[in-house]
Parts: sequence; C-alpha cells; structure tokens
Amino acid sequence: MTRKDRTTDSETAVETARGLGGSRTLWELVARRAALSPTTPVLIEAAPDPADDRTLTFGALHDRAERVAAGLYAMGVRLGTVVAWQLPTRIETVLLSLALARLGAVQSPVIPFYRDREAGFALRESGAEFFAVPGEWRGFDHAAMAARLGARGVFGAYEDLPTGDPAILPAPPASGTDVRWIYWTSGTTSDPKGVLHTDRSLIAGGSCLADALRPVPGDVGSVAFPYAHIGGPDYLVMLLLYGFPAVLFEKFAMPDALEGYRRHGVTIAGGSTAFYSMFLTEQRKAPGTKLVPSLRLLAGGGAPKPPEIYHAVVRELGCGLTHGYGMTEVPMITMGDPDDTDENLATTEGRPPKGMSIRITTPEGTPLPPSVDGEVRLRGEAVCRGYLNPDRTAEAFDADGYLITGDLGHLTPDGHLVLTGRSKDVIIRKGENISAKEIEDLLHLLPDVADAAVIGLPDPERGERVCAVVEQPPGAPALTLSGVTAHLRAQGLSPHKLPEQLELVEALPRNDALRKVLKYKLRERYA
Repeated sequence: MTRKDRTTDSETAVETARGLGGSRTLWELVARRAALSPTTPVLIEAAPDPADDRTLTFGALHDRAERVAAGLYAMGVRLGTVVAWQLPTRIETVLLSLALARLGAVQSPVIPFYRDREAGFALRESGAEFFAVPGEWRGFDHAAMAARLGARGVFGAYEDLPTGDPAILPAPPASGTDVRWIYWTSGTTSDPKGVLHTDRSLIAGGSCLADALRPVPGDVGSVAFPYAHIGGPDYLVMLLLYGFPAVLFEKFAMPDALEGYRRHGVTIAGGSTAFYSMFLTEQRKAPGTKLVPSLRLLAGGGAPKPPEIYHAVVRELGCGLTHGYGMTEVPMITMGDPDDTDENLATTEGRPPKGMSIRITTPEGTPLPPSVDGEVRLRGEAVCRGYLNPDRTAEAFDADGYLITGDLGHLTPDGHLVLTGRSKDVIIRKGENISAKEIEDLLHLLPDVADAAVIGLPDPERGERVCAVVEQPPGAPALTLSGVTAHLRAQGLSPHKLPEQLELVEALPRNDALRKVLKYKLRERYA
C-alpha cells in the first residue's frame, strides 16, 4: 500500500468515525459499525497459551450481544432495570454490558478487585435487582460474597451467559440522554460515589479519545485495565468509531503480558503512568532490543505524569507518549496530540477537544486568566449527569453548570492544560502553599526513584510538614533525606518546599484500576 493509499484510508476512517459519533445510543453505534465491518475483528482475548486466544468480529459482537439480551430479557431484565456486574476484562464482560445497553437497563459496573465493603456499598446504593459475578476468580469466591451481601438476582457470567431468541426483544431504546450507567469513584477518602452517565456522555468521551489519538487503519489497541473502569466503554467507543481491534488482558502482569502484545502486533498501549513505568522496567532489561516491535504509541491518563517519564519513554522505548486527563465523572477531558511539541507532551495534559470547556477559577468561581493557577472546572457533553446522592450533585456543580473537579492547574496561552495538584494535595507549611506534584516531578529525575508521593503531615510548629514517600527500583542503594534535599536544591526548589521527612517503601499503595497511588493510606500510616 502506498503512502497516498494510507492517507486516503485514514481520511475515510475519520469521516466514517465522525458520522458514527452522532449515534444516539451505544447500541445504535454497535449496530452501525457491525453493518459497516461485519468480518473485521474487534476483540482479541490474549491467553497465556496462544492456542486459547479468542477473537470476535464486529458482526459477531452485535449478534451475540443480542442473543445475550434475549436471555436477560427472559430473566426479567427490562428497560430501566438496575443490573450490577463485577467481572474481569474478557469477551463475555463486553457482551454482557452491550446486551444491557441493547435493553436499556441501568448497569452498575464494579471493579472485580472490590470486596465486601465496596461491592456491598455499590449494591445497596444502586438498588441493583441483578448481580453478575464470575464465580470463583483469582482465588476469591465472588458468588459467596454475593450471598453474604444478600445480593438479589445473582447469576454467573464468566463463561456461560444467558442466551435466547432475539425475536422476543422489544425495540432498542431510542434515547441516549437517560441515565443508563452508574460508575463508582475509587473511594480513596470515604465511601465511593455513584457517578451517573448516559450513553451520549460515554460516546462523547470515547469520541474525544479517538480524535486525540487519531488511530489509523492497521492499528491494534489494548485493554490491560479492568473493563469495569470508566475507561472500558471509553476505549470500546473508539474501536467502534474507527473499526479496529484491541487485545484484552484478563490478567496484566509484566513480563508475562509482553508475549500477547508481540503476538498480536499491538500498536497502541498504555493505561496510566504506572503502566509506562512497567514498560520501561522491562525495556531496561534488554536496552538494545525494542520491547514491542509494533508499538508506536503509549497513551493513558488517570494519574500525574512526571516529565522525565515522557522523555524516558520516547528515548528508551522508541515510541510516542500522549498522556491525558480524565476522571470517573468525565472520562476524557484533555489529551496530548501525537504531533505536539516534546515540551507540551512532557509538561502538559494536552488540550481539550471540541465540545469540552475548561474554566480556571478562584475558589469562589471567578474566572482566572491563562498561566494563573486555580480550580479546574469543566462543562461539556462528556461530563456526568451528577451523583446518585443529590446533595453531592448540588455541591459538585457551580451556578454556570461547571463541574468542580477538585484539581488545580492553569491553561497556557495556547490552550494546553497544566495540572499542579489537587486541592487536598496542597501542603500548607507555615502559611505557604506547596504543590506536592512539583516536588514529585523533581524526585523522578533521580535514577534511584521508581515512584514517589509527597504528602503533608500534621505538625504542631509548621501546621504541616513535607514528607516524601519513595519507592525505589530493585537493588538501588537506599536514599537519604540529605541526599534527596541536596538533589532538590540543585534543581532549584525553594528551601521552604524541601521535605523534612523521607520514608522508603517497597511499594506505594495503589488502587486496582489504573494503579493510582492512594495518598490517604500514606497519610494514615505516617501521621
């Protein structure tokens, strides 16, 4: 194929994607792509043994999901029925979710690593009438947990999904603006919050991701994070818009997962900063050989990205890195452009796509000019409809309908977003505000730092003291507080921001979705 042919194919894919992006519902999008690309693969399940790999085409995705919808309908699932599911990343999970979308049920995905407290909370708060579980999975009996929690309508959905004749089904739902999804925040500081999404908000999020990454014909993506995360449908929408496949990893662990990436020629991979670091760790074991020969782009979000990580990926992995900003409430806010400058890709979260409005304000809501730090507020179709708890919804949106994210940052004069931390991450030492992220980015420049989290701890004299908690690479010599502060001074950090406490840990505590560091656990441990 000539370069001209590839360019024409790419332009055609973009035009098709834009047309599909206007779909009213997720099921309409599935049906339209199935008609366009019935024999094209969409899901590839990577198994430890290549002989056990499975592939599903867009046409089969549509047809099998309809049969599952008929099976669910026979069980009593109807338009508006609340169905919770706690399933790993595999083909059956996507089929079940799309079957629920076909029926117009309200689905509540639950991260498969959640246990009694979080899962029980989600079931109670959502009022789930059915609960799909994988049975015993990775040494934990989910069916037994469901029984302990008194869950209603429990059924297994790991290998055998309910099926039936699609002839019994009513017409698909026509509205894409009704609440059909309840996602759960990680609950890092309190009980999780039930986040309300519509088909259109998820389609908008996935469209933004696709527009930013600009996939081309021949690309192969990857889903190495829990499909129950908000990133699951975000990624699926991109596949449906552009008609290319992704490899699903039920269990992601390095180096075992590498064979799956290589075997299926993955070109776009990622997840979050922790994933980038894992790829780098493996690459450094054989620096003369490209880790995944087909890989052209790492992409992700969900956690801060130190600039040094960007430069290390480009230098050592030999591929691009586009990092973005998203959250459960808004799956896609900004994303780096593959053709942007290294400076912008390393130090910003990218620009917002068309339809996403970002406002930087004072705590009182007064808009601030470019380059001035303030609260990050958002408005657009990809923004959630609020929370299950109406009081939380009232607190989260300002008078102009902007979501108050709790993140801090500024817009550059050319419209790139720079995040400087979260409001809870601002350390107030002797009345001076200190950004934890600024110190963390500088710590990542040290070769003996694998990851770092900077927190504020109560201090009777200073109000708060600065504590750096560092995870080191295997075999690295132990860092000292004096060595760390000397490095930070050399990087130009103001003396009043220097850590007064250093803690070395084997592994920072992380959540089970995108492996985001749980700072509240560090505060509890060292307070």
